[in-house]
Amino acid sequence: MQPFTRDQMARKAADDIPEGWCVNLGIGIPTMVANHVPETREVVFQSENGVVGMGPAPSKENEDPWLINAGKQLITLAKGASFVGHADSFAMIRGGHIDLCVLGAFEVAENGDLANWATSENDTAPAVGGAMDLAAGARRLWVIMEHTTKDGRSKLVERCSYPLTGLRCVTRVYTNLAVLDVVQGQGFVVREMAPGLDFDALQAKSAAKLHRPA
Repeated sequence: MQPFTRDQMARKAADDIPEGWCVNLGIGIPTMVANHVPETREVVFQSENGVVGMGPAPSKENEDPWLINAGKQLITLAKGASFVGHADSFAMIRGGHIDLCVLGAFEVAENGDLANWATSENDTAPAVGGAMDLAAGARRLWVIMEHTTKDGRSKLVERCSYPLTGLRCVTRVYTNLAVLDVVQGQGFVVREMAPGLDFDALQAKSAAKLHRPA
């Protein structure tokens, strides 16, 4: 079995984004999505800190310390990009103007609940931050994450045990083992599996029940 790399996970998500969507990318693997959208497809990447029109990560010689995303990572600007105030940026999010948000997660439940801001194991995350606004305001929410924790516990669960970021908001999950849709009333529906992995082996690594596509 050959798990998907983080770069492959990001590429799969990028391939699924339609022309013309406005997309917010969360910290971590989601930021890599911007590196894989073809130049021939127009996707507008928005960041909470007021950037509308982010491009891919810069090469070393093109780094500009004044251009960063909400996670303080260096970015480039796409042609036609603009800067807006923080209030305007969150008005885009809370007003339902973001077609898609891609976030990382600690857990995703089979009903689409998202837990991605704290594990209650320490106090390093003081507040839920912009993820709560994105979970509630974006028209769609996809998650990119490892399928299991470092100690082998599944991040796909029946019910989240960590503090919730949003309720019934996740519609698709990309992991290093599979791509799954979250279908209300049914749960996790497997769209694709890593090479060499079969359904039973994937189910064995998942705490929630998985379903084959119809």
